[in-house]
Amino acid sequence: MAKKIDYEVINIDETEYITCITKKFKNRKVWERPDNKKITSYIPGTILEIFVKKNQEVTEGEELLILEAMKMRNKVIAPFTGKIKSINVVKSQIVPKNFLLLEFK
Repeated sequence: MAKKIDYEVINIDETEYITCITKKFKNRKVWERPDNKKITSYIPGTILEIFVKKNQEVTEGEELLILEAMKMRNKVIAPFTGKIKSINVVKSQIVPKNFLLLEFK
């Protein structure tokens, strides 16, 4: 007996396709447009130093914090000039990959 195949309609760039969709595809993490106002950890590690405070004005290139990962100290710097909206970490905190460290207004 042949296995029944369930076809579904997906829309990609306003074009509809009829196809088989796997469970892995259905359960995937949906892509989100990166928000440059949210600074996230790109690697798991430990927060060694925090150089800024909430509502502080920072300039492009200014050090925000140091994230130690794999025995290396990674300086996280401001990508643009702005004001700090929130700081979501404390010194000595262990953070996973993609953790929201701080946010700009």
